Amino acid sequence: MATNTTAHFTSADVPSQVGRRVLITGANSGIGFEAALELARRGAEVILPARTLDKANDAIARIRRATPNAKLTPAILDLASLTSIKQFAAEMATRFPGQSLDLLINNAGVMAVPTRELTVDGYERQLATNYLGPFVLTSLLYPHLKQQQGSRIVILASGVANQAKIEFDNLQSERVYKPMFGAYSQSKLADMIFQQELQRRLTAAGSPILSTGAHPGYAITNLQTSGPAGQTPLLFRIVSTLLKPWGSQDAAHGALPTLFAATSPAATPGGYYGPHKFQELKGYPVPAKIVPAARDLELAKRLWSETERLVGVSFTL
Repeated sequence: MATNTTAHFTSADVPSQVGRRVLITGANSGIGFEAALELARRGAEVILPARTLDKANDAIARIRRATPNAKLTPAILDLASLTSIKQFAAEMATRFPGQSLDLLINNAGVMAVPTRELTVDGYERQLATNYLGPFVLTSLLYPHLKQQQGSRIVILASGVANQAKIEFDNLQSERVYKPMFGAYSQSKLADMIFQQELQRRLTAAGSPILSTGAHPGYAITNLQTSGPAGQTPLLFRIVSTLLKPWGSQDAAHGALPTLFAATSPAATPGGYYGPHKFQELKGYPVPAKIVPAARDLELAKRLWSETERLVGVSFTL
């Protein structure tokens, strides 16, 4: 469990981002929007892909109301579609050729989709959006990240990953579908494993790029109702209602672990950050619990290999 700290990291501690190009998925709402807003305030050029151009442009308009001179680029990206991911990556390579990206933040996700749904590619929706899509996106954008100190890949996980396990015989909830403590928690554990294994591979390749991770604790955002049906399971709604008064925080505070992982000089290779208070639900960013599964080398290698097989993409550093 995270411990308290006397040096509380706030948005005021985000260093200047002038001259840096940032890509953050899911930046049209919630903690992704708050992170994009702060990075833009600090001078970063921010690429904001969303599932529609209208959503991306709406986010840009809201950021510009706070930061009129912000450098912002809208784009279309649906992480539940391999075709969309590949088209987006190709567009980025054309618009920003070469090693032109300083920071990639894999933030977008869906949570607790009430009933099992398949994407256009035939993947379970939560696994596809939260893990498979970011894996493919990262593999395609990695050649465009600057191979220099300061470049980072940030992967968002969740505190519920602590209650998950990777079930290779039920990876896409083929046998049993549990919206929250099943499909969702497994997808976020996969993200945590991915983040740790990516750092091991970056280190082995001699790359200066850092792979860092974060989770927002219990942040009040639209993620709780982001399933296609706009619903969440009754039990989860009850638990959320009970926790909200004392164990939650707003999206701006929920974005602080992301901002720490993305910008703080104190962030370490493979570092994973979350809120400092009870059960990592709220508070300021500190090193968060990394579950043993995320440090299991054989499990990580098997998941990486199985992911490459599922999506038909080879991710070699």
